[in-house]
Amino acid sequence: MFEGKTIAVVVPCYNEAEQVAGVLETMPDFVDCIIAVDDASTDDTAEVVRRHIAAEGDKPRTSLIELPSNQGVGAAILAGYKEAAERKMTVTAVMAGDGQMDPKQLRLLIAPVAAGDADYAKANRLYYRQAWASTPRTRYLGNAFLSMLTKIASGYWHIADSQTGFTAISLSALETIELDKLYPRYGYPNDMLVRLNVYNFRVMDVPIRPVYNVGEQSKMKLWKVIPTMSCLIFRRFCWRLWRKYVIYDFHPLVLFYAAAMLLGAVGAGLFVRMIYLRITDGMFPLMSTMAWILCTISSMQLGLFAMWFDMEMNKDLK
Repeated sequence: MFEGKTIAVVVPCYNEAEQVAGVLETMPDFVDCIIAVDDASTDDTAEVVRRHIAAEGDKPRTSLIELPSNQGVGAAILAGYKEAAERKMTVTAVMAGDGQMDPKQLRLLIAPVAAGDADYAKANRLYYRQAWASTPRTRYLGNAFLSMLTKIASGYWHIADSQTGFTAISLSALETIELDKLYPRYGYPNDMLVRLNVYNFRVMDVPIRPVYNVGEQSKMKLWKVIPTMSCLIFRRFCWRLWRKYVIYDFHPLVLFYAAAMLLGAVGAGLFVRMIYLRITDGMFPLMSTMAWILCTISSMQLGLFAMWFDMEMNKDLK
C-alpha cells in the first residue's frame, strides 16, 4: 500500500520477452498487485511472466491476462484497467513492459492521485532539462506536435507529452469513463484525456526523466502514426465540444470554433482559387484576395477567442 491506498500497476506487453522480467522484478514493494497483459505476443512474453508468477510463491502479486488476438496497446491497458477496477484498487498506474519507465519514479506519479490532488497523473518527459539530448529527435518532435494538438482537443492546456503511457488514475475516474469506447491503439492516451475533460476530472503533469536505449524496440512508424493520430484528435475534439458545451452545458465558445473552422475552409478555397487564377491568367483577382485576407484574419481571431474561452472553462482542472 501507499499512504494507506491500494496500488495496482498494469503492464501491457507485446513481444517483450527480453524486457518484461526486469520490469516485474523491479516493481516497488508498495505495489499491491501487478496486472501483466500480453497482447497476443509472438515470442515468449507470456511464458516469462508465468515464470515470474511461479517464483513469487503461493500468494503472487502478479497476474497475467492473455488477449486472444493482437488488439493494440490501448486495448491491453483497458483489459488491465477493468481488472483493477473489479478489485477496487484505489490507484492504478501503467508501466510498459519494455523497460522505458523507471520504477523508482513510480512514487512521484501516484502520489498526487493517492493524496486526492488529481484524478489522473501523467509523466511529462518534455519538462526534463535534458529531454532534447536524451530523446530521439523524431520522437521528440512528433511528440511535441501531437501534444500541441491534444492541448486543443482535450481542453487540458497545461499538459504536454500527451503520448506518454506512464500514468496513474483514480478508481472514481476508472469507474466513470466508458472504458469500452476508448481508442484501442496508439491514440489511446489522447482519447483518454478528451474523455477525462468531458467529466471534469483533474489532470496533473509530473516531470519524469525519459528512459531510452535499454533494449526497447519502438513499434511506431511516425509517418503512419502522425496522420492517423491527427485525424483521431480532430474527431475527438469535435466530440468533446458537442458533449461538453452543447449536450451537458451550453457555452458560446462552440459557436466561435464552428465559425473559425467555416471561415478557415472558405479562406482555403479562396486561396486555391487565387493560385489557380495566378497560374492561368497571370494575376491575382483583387476581390478574391481581399476576401481571402478577411476570412483568414477572422478565422484566426475567432479561433483564438474560442481557445481563450476554453482555457477559462478548464482552468480549475489542473
